[in-house]
Amino acid sequence: MEHLPSHVDILPKRIILVRHGESQGNLDDTAYTTTPDNQIPLTSHGIDQARFAGQRIRHLLSDDGLSHNWKVYFYVSPYRRTRSTLREIGRSFPRNRILGVREECRIREQDFGNFQVEERMKAIKLARERFGRFFFRFPDGESAADVFDRLSSFMESLWRDIDMKRLDHHHKRGDETNLIIVSHGLTMRVFLMKWFKWTVEQFEHLNNPGNCEFLVIQLGSGGDYSLAIHHSEEELLHLGLSPEMIADQRWRASATKGDWNEKHSWYLDGFFDHLPSSDSSSSDSDDNNNNNNVHHDHQGEKENNAPVKC
Repeated sequence: MEHLPSHVDILPKRIILVRHGESQGNLDDTAYTTTPDNQIPLTSHGIDQARFAGQRIRHLLSDDGLSHNWKVYFYVSPYRRTRSTLREIGRSFPRNRILGVREECRIREQDFGNFQVEERMKAIKLARERFGRFFFRFPDGESAADVFDRLSSFMESLWRDIDMKRLDHHHKRGDETNLIIVSHGLTMRVFLMKWFKWTVEQFEHLNNPGNCEFLVIQLGSGGDYSLAIHHSEEELLHLGLSPEMIADQRWRASATKGDWNEKHSWYLDGFFDHLPSSDSSSSDSDDNNNNNNVHHDHQGEKENNAPVKC
Protein backbone atom coordinates (compact mmCIF):
# COMPACT_ATOMS: atom_id res chain seq x y z
CA MET A 1 0.00 0.00 0.00
CA GLU A 2 2.94 2.34 -0.59
CA HIS A 3 0.93 4.44 -3.04
CA LEU A 4 -2.01 5.23 -0.77
CA PRO A 5 -3.32 8.76 -1.37
CA SER A 6 -3.03 11.14 1.53
CA HIS A 7 -6.80 11.72 1.64
CA VAL A 8 -8.23 8.41 2.85
CA ASP A 9 -11.81 9.52 2.17
CA ILE A 10 -11.24 9.35 -1.62
CA LEU A 11 -10.15 5.72 -1.59
CA PRO A 12 -12.51 3.31 -3.38
CA LYS A 13 -14.52 1.20 -0.95
CA ARG A 14 -14.11 -1.91 -3.10
CA ILE A 15 -12.04 -3.13 -6.01
CA ILE A 16 -13.89 -6.00 -7.64
CA LEU A 17 -12.13 -8.36 -10.02
CA VAL A 18 -14.49 -10.15 -12.42
CA ARG A 19 -13.54 -13.01 -14.70
CA HIS A 20 -15.28 -13.10 -18.07
CA GLY A 21 -18.19 -15.46 -18.69
CA GLU A 22 -17.89 -18.85 -20.31
CA SER A 23 -16.27 -18.48 -23.73
CA GLN A 24 -16.13 -20.69 -26.76
CA GLY A 25 -12.49 -21.38 -25.89
CA ASN A 26 -13.52 -22.66 -22.45
CA LEU A 27 -15.71 -25.24 -24.15
CA ASP A 28 -13.45 -26.19 -27.03
CA ASP A 29 -9.67 -25.67 -27.13
CA THR A 30 -9.67 -26.03 -30.91
CA ALA A 31 -11.34 -22.61 -31.16
CA TYR A 32 -7.90 -21.04 -30.74
CA THR A 33 -6.56 -22.79 -33.86
CA THR A 34 -8.69 -20.65 -36.19
CA THR A 35 -9.79 -17.66 -34.08
CA PRO A 36 -7.43 -15.11 -32.50
CA ASP A 37 -7.58 -15.30 -28.70
CA ASN A 38 -8.79 -11.71 -28.45
CA GLN A 39 -11.74 -12.53 -30.73
CA ILE A 40 -13.06 -15.60 -28.87
CA PRO A 41 -16.77 -14.92 -28.08
CA LEU A 42 -18.91 -15.78 -25.10
CA THR A 43 -21.27 -18.73 -25.28
CA SER A 44 -24.98 -18.19 -24.63
CA HIS A 45 -24.40 -19.60 -21.16
CA GLY A 46 -21.55 -17.11 -20.69
CA ILE A 47 -23.93 -14.26 -21.52
CA ASP A 48 -26.39 -15.52 -18.90
CA GLN A 49 -23.56 -15.81 -16.37
CA ALA A 50 -22.55 -12.19 -17.00
CA ARG A 51 -26.08 -10.90 -16.53
CA PHE A 52 -26.42 -12.80 -13.26
CA ALA A 53 -23.03 -11.52 -12.10
CA GLY A 54 -24.20 -7.97 -12.76
CA GLN A 55 -27.25 -8.51 -10.57
CA ARG A 56 -25.15 -9.97 -7.75
CA ILE A 57 -22.64 -7.11 -7.89
CA ARG A 58 -25.46 -4.56 -7.93
CA HIS A 59 -26.97 -6.13 -4.77
CA LEU A 60 -23.56 -6.10 -3.12
CA LEU A 61 -22.82 -2.45 -3.87
CA SER A 62 -26.28 -1.22 -2.92
CA ASP A 63 -26.37 -3.39 0.23
CA ASP A 64 -29.67 -4.81 -1.09
CA GLY A 65 -31.03 -1.30 -1.58
CA LEU A 66 -30.02 0.10 1.83
CA SER A 67 -27.07 2.13 0.50
CA HIS A 68 -27.80 5.17 -1.67
CA ASN A 69 -24.43 6.89 -2.23
CA TRP A 70 -22.53 4.24 -4.22
CA LYS A 71 -21.00 4.66 -7.67
CA VAL A 72 -18.97 2.42 -10.00
CA TYR A 73 -16.09 2.90 -12.41
CA PHE A 74 -15.28 0.08 -14.85
CA TYR A 75 -12.00 -1.09 -16.36
CA VAL A 76 -12.20 -3.76 -19.03
CA SER A 77 -9.77 -5.89 -21.02
CA PRO A 78 -10.01 -5.25 -24.79
CA TYR A 79 -10.82 -8.89 -25.57
CA ARG A 80 -14.19 -9.67 -27.10
CA ARG A 81 -15.25 -11.97 -24.25
CA THR A 82 -14.48 -9.38 -21.56
CA ARG A 83 -16.15 -6.55 -23.47
CA SER A 84 -19.26 -8.74 -23.91
CA THR A 85 -19.18 -9.65 -20.21
CA LEU A 86 -19.06 -5.97 -19.27
CA ARG A 87 -21.97 -5.19 -21.58
CA GLU A 88 -24.15 -7.79 -19.86
CA ILE A 89 -23.03 -6.76 -16.36
CA GLY A 90 -23.87 -3.16 -17.23
CA ARG A 91 -27.54 -4.01 -17.72
CA SER A 92 -27.89 -4.06 -13.92
CA PHE A 93 -26.62 -0.49 -13.46
CA PRO A 94 -28.51 2.74 -14.13
CA ARG A 95 -26.58 5.50 -15.90
CA ASN A 96 -26.40 7.75 -12.84
CA ARG A 97 -24.45 5.08 -10.93
CA ILE A 98 -21.69 4.71 -13.55
CA LEU A 99 -18.82 7.17 -13.18
CA GLY A 100 -17.09 5.96 -16.31
CA VAL A 101 -15.46 3.09 -18.16
CA ARG A 102 -12.05 2.56 -19.70
CA GLU A 103 -10.65 -0.13 -21.97
CA GLU A 104 -7.27 -1.08 -20.52
CA CYS A 105 -4.87 -3.19 -22.59
CA ARG A 106 -2.61 -3.92 -19.61
CA ILE A 107 -5.28 -6.12 -17.97
CA ARG A 108 -5.65 -8.39 -21.02
CA GLU A 109 -5.20 -12.16 -20.97
CA GLN A 110 -1.73 -13.69 -20.88
CA ASP A 111 -0.45 -13.89 -24.46
CA PHE A 112 -0.07 -17.51 -25.56
CA GLY A 113 1.29 -16.73 -29.03
CA ASN A 114 -0.79 -16.40 -32.15
CA PHE A 115 -2.98 -19.18 -33.58
CA GLN A 116 -2.62 -22.16 -31.26
CA VAL A 117 -2.05 -25.64 -32.67
CA GLU A 118 -3.90 -27.99 -30.32
CA GLU A 119 -1.36 -30.83 -29.99
CA ARG A 120 1.55 -28.41 -29.71
CA MET A 121 -0.20 -26.41 -26.98
CA LYS A 122 -0.85 -29.59 -24.99
CA ALA A 123 2.87 -30.36 -25.01
CA ILE A 124 3.74 -26.76 -24.11
CA LYS A 125 1.33 -26.74 -21.15
CA LEU A 126 2.82 -29.98 -19.86
CA ALA A 127 6.23 -28.34 -20.03
CA ARG A 128 4.81 -25.39 -18.07
CA GLU A 129 3.76 -27.72 -15.26
CA ARG A 130 7.33 -29.00 -14.97
CA PHE A 131 8.93 -25.58 -15.29
CA GLY A 132 6.57 -23.57 -13.05
CA ARG A 133 3.59 -21.45 -14.01
CA PHE A 134 4.99 -18.06 -13.07
CA PHE A 135 8.24 -17.99 -15.03
CA PHE A 136 7.33 -20.25 -17.97
CA ARG A 137 7.11 -18.17 -21.15
CA PHE A 138 4.98 -19.43 -24.02
CA PRO A 139 6.76 -19.44 -27.40
CA ASP A 140 5.91 -16.13 -29.11
CA GLY A 141 3.93 -15.22 -25.97
CA GLU A 142 4.25 -14.20 -22.33
CA SER A 143 5.05 -15.63 -18.94
CA ALA A 144 3.00 -14.80 -15.86
CA ALA A 145 6.02 -12.74 -14.81
CA ASP A 146 5.51 -10.61 -17.94
CA VAL A 147 1.87 -10.15 -16.98
CA PHE A 148 3.05 -9.09 -13.51
CA ASP A 149 5.19 -6.34 -15.04
CA ARG A 150 2.40 -4.81 -17.11
CA LEU A 151 -0.07 -5.10 -14.25
CA SER A 152 2.40 -3.26 -12.02
CA SER A 153 2.33 -0.42 -14.53
CA PHE A 154 -1.47 -0.48 -14.61
CA MET A 155 -1.69 -0.32 -10.81
CA GLU A 156 0.62 2.70 -10.74
CA SER A 157 -1.77 4.44 -13.14
CA LEU A 158 -4.72 3.30 -11.04
CA TRP A 159 -3.33 4.96 -7.91
CA ARG A 160 -2.61 8.16 -9.81
CA ASP A 161 -6.21 8.20 -11.05
CA ILE A 162 -7.45 7.78 -7.49
CA ASP A 163 -5.07 10.30 -5.96
CA MET A 164 -5.84 12.96 -8.56
CA LYS A 165 -9.60 12.24 -8.44
CA ARG A 166 -9.72 11.47 -12.15
CA LEU A 167 -12.37 8.80 -11.61
CA ASP A 168 -14.87 11.20 -10.08
CA HIS A 169 -14.30 14.96 -10.17
CA HIS A 170 -17.43 15.55 -8.10
CA HIS A 171 -16.60 13.23 -5.20
CA LYS A 172 -18.38 14.17 -1.99
CA ARG A 173 -17.49 13.05 1.50
CA GLY A 174 -19.42 9.88 2.23
CA ASP A 175 -19.66 8.78 -1.41
CA GLU A 176 -18.70 5.16 -2.05
CA THR A 177 -16.62 4.64 -5.17
CA ASN A 178 -16.26 1.06 -6.38
CA LEU A 179 -13.86 -0.05 -9.10
CA ILE A 180 -14.86 -3.06 -11.21
CA ILE A 181 -12.14 -4.69 -13.31
CA VAL A 182 -13.42 -7.15 -15.91
CA SER A 183 -10.51 -9.35 -16.90
CA HIS A 184 -9.19 -12.93 -17.08
CA GLY A 185 -8.35 -15.73 -14.65
CA LEU A 186 -4.56 -15.57 -14.63
CA THR A 187 -4.61 -11.77 -14.77
CA MET A 188 -6.77 -11.72 -11.64
CA ARG A 189 -4.37 -14.04 -9.81
CA VAL A 190 -1.38 -11.91 -10.76
CA PHE A 191 -3.27 -8.77 -9.70
CA LEU A 192 -3.83 -10.28 -6.25
CA MET A 193 -0.18 -11.35 -6.06
CA LYS A 194 1.01 -7.80 -6.77
CA TRP A 195 -1.60 -6.14 -4.56
CA PHE A 196 -0.93 -8.24 -1.46
CA LYS A 197 2.81 -8.77 -2.17
CA TRP A 198 2.49 -12.55 -2.36
CA THR A 199 5.54 -14.57 -3.30
CA VAL A 200 6.06 -16.63 -6.46
CA GLU A 201 5.68 -19.78 -4.38
CA GLN A 202 2.32 -18.57 -3.05
CA PHE A 203 1.21 -17.67 -6.58
CA GLU A 204 1.94 -21.20 -7.79
CA HIS A 205 -0.77 -22.54 -5.45
CA LEU A 206 -3.52 -20.13 -6.55
CA ASN A 207 -6.50 -21.35 -8.59
CA ASN A 208 -8.51 -19.55 -11.23
CA PRO A 209 -11.93 -18.29 -10.19
CA GLY A 210 -14.77 -19.72 -12.27
CA ASN A 211 -16.33 -17.94 -15.21
CA CYS A 212 -18.04 -14.74 -14.04
CA GLU A 213 -16.99 -15.32 -10.45
CA PHE A 214 -15.75 -12.13 -8.82
CA LEU A 215 -13.31 -11.34 -6.03
CA VAL A 216 -13.97 -8.40 -3.72
CA ILE A 217 -11.02 -6.48 -2.26
CA GLN A 218 -12.67 -4.24 0.33
CA LEU A 219 -11.35 -1.36 2.40
CA GLY A 220 -11.19 -2.25 6.09
CA SER A 221 -11.73 -0.06 9.13
CA GLY A 222 -7.99 0.44 9.63
CA GLY A 223 -7.31 1.68 6.12
CA ASP A 224 -6.08 -1.54 4.52
CA TYR A 225 -7.78 -3.73 1.92
CA SER A 226 -8.77 -7.35 2.47
CA LEU A 227 -10.41 -10.30 0.75
CA ALA A 228 -11.69 -11.59 4.09
CA ILE A 229 -14.35 -8.87 4.52
CA HIS A 230 -16.51 -10.32 1.78
CA HIS A 231 -15.16 -13.85 1.25
CA SER A 232 -15.42 -16.81 3.62
CA GLU A 233 -12.49 -18.99 4.68
CA GLU A 234 -13.85 -21.78 2.49
CA GLU A 235 -13.83 -19.49 -0.55
CA LEU A 236 -10.28 -18.34 0.14
CA LEU A 237 -9.08 -21.91 0.57
CA HIS A 238 -10.72 -22.79 -2.75
CA LEU A 239 -8.86 -19.88 -4.34
CA GLY A 240 -5.63 -21.44 -3.08
CA LEU A 241 -4.70 -19.28 -0.11
CA SER A 242 -2.79 -21.00 2.69
CA PRO A 243 -3.96 -20.74 6.33
CA GLU A 244 -1.24 -18.13 6.91
CA MET A 245 -2.41 -16.07 3.94
CA ILE A 246 -6.00 -16.25 5.19
CA ALA A 247 -4.86 -15.12 8.65
CA ASP A 248 -3.18 -12.17 6.95
CA GLN A 249 -6.40 -11.28 5.12
CA ARG A 250 -8.35 -11.41 8.37
CA TRP A 251 -5.79 -9.15 10.02
CA ARG A 252 -5.95 -6.66 7.16
CA ALA A 253 -9.74 -6.38 7.54
CA SER A 254 -9.38 -4.32 10.72
CA ALA A 255 -5.65 -3.68 10.99
CA THR A 256 -4.03 -0.44 11.96
CA LYS A 257 -1.20 0.20 9.56
CA GLY A 258 2.38 0.00 10.75
CA ASP A 259 2.58 -3.19 12.82
CA TRP A 260 2.46 -5.75 10.02
CA ASN A 261 5.87 -7.30 10.76
CA GLU A 262 5.05 -7.74 14.43
CA LYS A 263 1.73 -9.41 13.73
CA HIS A 264 2.95 -11.60 10.88
CA SER A 265 6.40 -12.87 11.75
CA TRP A 266 5.61 -16.02 9.74
CA TYR A 267 6.09 -13.98 6.55
CA LEU A 268 9.62 -12.97 7.52
CA ASP A 269 10.34 -16.57 8.49
CA GLY A 270 9.84 -17.49 4.86
CA PHE A 271 12.90 -15.42 3.94
CA PHE A 272 15.17 -15.58 7.01
CA ASP A 273 16.41 -18.21 9.46
CA HIS A 274 16.73 -17.75 13.21
CA LEU A 275 16.19 -13.99 13.38
CA PRO A 276 16.88 -12.57 16.86
CA SER A 277 13.81 -11.03 18.48
CA SER A 278 15.44 -7.61 18.94
CA ASP A 279 18.64 -5.60 18.62
CA SER A 280 19.42 -6.27 22.26
CA SER A 281 19.27 -10.02 21.66
CA SER A 282 21.69 -9.65 18.80
CA SER A 283 24.00 -7.35 20.78
CA ASP A 284 24.06 -9.69 23.76
CA SER A 285 24.93 -12.58 21.48
CA ASP A 286 27.68 -10.56 19.80
CA ASP A 287 29.06 -9.45 23.15
CA ASN A 288 29.21 -13.03 24.36
CA ASN A 289 31.00 -14.07 21.21
CA ASN A 290 33.44 -11.21 21.55
CA ASN A 291 34.09 -12.05 25.20
CA ASN A 292 34.80 -15.63 24.30
CA ASN A 293 37.39 -14.50 21.77
CA VAL A 294 39.18 -11.99 24.05
CA HIS A 295 42.81 -12.82 24.92
CA HIS A 296 44.07 -10.77 27.87
CA ASP A 297 47.37 -9.97 26.23
CA HIS A 298 48.26 -6.29 26.55
CA GLN A 299 51.08 -6.64 24.07
CA GLY A 300 48.59 -8.06 21.58
CA GLU A 301 46.27 -5.12 22.16
CA LYS A 302 49.08 -2.74 21.38
CA GLU A 303 49.86 -4.59 18.21
CA ASN A 304 46.23 -4.61 17.13
CA ASN A 305 45.89 -0.89 17.78
CA ALA A 306 49.09 0.06 16.04
CA PRO A 307 48.76 2.19 12.92
CA VAL A 308 49.22 0.40 9.63
CA LYS A 309 52.38 1.29 7.76
CA CYS A 310 52.11 1.60 4.01
